[in-house]
Amino acid sequence: MKILVLGGTRFFGIHMVNDLIKKGHEVTIATRGISPDDYGDSVSRICFERKDEDSIKAVIAGTHYDVIIDKIAYSSNDIRKIMETADYDKYIYMSSTAVYDPKHINTVEDDFDGKGGELIWCDRKDYPYDVTKRQAEYALWQKYPEKNWIAVRYPFVIGKDDYTKRLYFYVEHVMKQLPMKVDNIDSKMSFIRSDEAGKFMAFLVDKDIKGAVNGSSKGTVSIREILDYLEKETGFKAVLSEDGDPAPYNEEAEYSINTDKAESLGFNFTDLNDWIYGLIDYYIDVAHEGMLGLYDRLD
Repeated sequence: MKILVLGGTRFFGIHMVNDLIKKGHEVTIATRGISPDDYGDSVSRICFERKDEDSIKAVIAGTHYDVIIDKIAYSSNDIRKIMETADYDKYIYMSSTAVYDPKHINTVEDDFDGKGGELIWCDRKDYPYDVTKRQAEYALWQKYPEKNWIAVRYPFVIGKDDYTKRLYFYVEHVMKQLPMKVDNIDSKMSFIRSDEAGKFMAFLVDKDIKGAVNGSSKGTVSIREILDYLEKETGFKAVLSEDGDPAPYNEEAEYSINTDKAESLGFNFTDLNDWIYGLIDYYIDVAHEGMLGLYDRLD
């Protein structure tokens, strides 16, 4: 299949593109040309400025793609610029479980009504992240219902390659005895591993599905469980304080993500508890090496 990937040079986009290449697809990646990649001759490359509709038209208008995978759309205007410019059979949009308001235990796709909210044409900077992602989906549901599109909704994506370092925050703060403010310590939350997030996106290119679909590892974990594990493995006690550094997952309500729809297509997600503690072990080693390096410099 001829596939155009909008943004595929960082984080789980790399896993996605590598999987598409492995499966024999003809892949073109479109970026601003800033981030390097290691795909070599396995992909074609085009450069464009996502915010500039003329730039988009200049590089993709007139070329037909079987599938467009859009990892860098954040708002309704982002959706509009592609919908009204590109020629394609299927469009896969990287959405988010942030569209659910609120998330809850066993959150299913129908818990967000994309047809019911007010569509506002906006850019990423106009509203908070969750609002702009909802507006992007409102655009798909309300303005382009006749188009063949999929909105993939993920919770927090984590892995060794997670540039946000959200999970690493807890590891570093425990090991360096830094105070942190955690306001939802017992809330169960869902996550998905970065390589799995990429592979599920690639999996969808030839599946007969339209509309929204959740993706998530099975099971949940709370910050208390993470901190308990860190304390046991490192021997350090977490320093919790109202005056501490605000923790990354603060204000997240207790929730889990239902993936029955995705699994009915034949994709089997991993169990969160089978890998998250191994990832924490990796971060412990990273933090330990960093601390040793600091001590060496002090010496």
